[in-house]
Amino acid sequence: MQVALFTKNGDNQALKLSDAVFGCRFNEPLIHQVVTAYLAGGRQGTRAQKNRAAVSGGGKKPWKQKGMGRARAGTIRSPLWRSGGVTFAASTQDFTQKVNKKMYRAAMRSICSELLRQGRFIVLESFELEKAKTRDLVAKLKVFNIDQKTLIVLDEVNENIYLAARNLHKIELTDVETINPVNLIHYEKVLITASALKKIEELLA
Repeated sequence: MQVALFTKNGDNQALKLSDAVFGCRFNEPLIHQVVTAYLAGGRQGTRAQKNRAAVSGGGKKPWKQKGMGRARAGTIRSPLWRSGGVTFAASTQDFTQKVNKKMYRAAMRSICSELLRQGRFIVLESFELEKAKTRDLVAKLKVFNIDQKTLIVLDEVNENIYLAARNLHKIELTDVETINPVNLIHYEKVLITASALKKIEELLA
């Protein structure tokens, strides 16, 4: 498989890619499962209430069982009492779902293959900025007619590009190590360097 490569001079060349990685069919059920698991893993689940065991105090029986003329009670931290524990107390929850490496890599291959088929990958020989200026980045993106939500993928996050892109709400900058299926399918275009694409090819092979 070949994809168009934009050089520094503005010429178009062909970059050869592996069919095993970028020529996969679109497996929608698998992608849905992996994306759902990824989003679920990002949930904190930090909710908590105290049940009668977690509330402090209440170790002593308030009054004796019989002869008081009152309802029997075993602890002042009963859910029936003021300042007592919650009857069905909420606890921290783990939303993570099991997805093995083989499934994850297969889903990433399927996503990358579909993005290539749809022409949403823009592959550059290199992508650099001399100064950390947002206007310079906007001008650079206009060369490729990019005015949509775009993901920029580099080998390593460049400081100048990071500082220039952080003011643009439609642009996200990431590297090969932190790329994930959610941001790949979220953005309309994926601007990626040839070296970063080759690294992805090695990781997903």
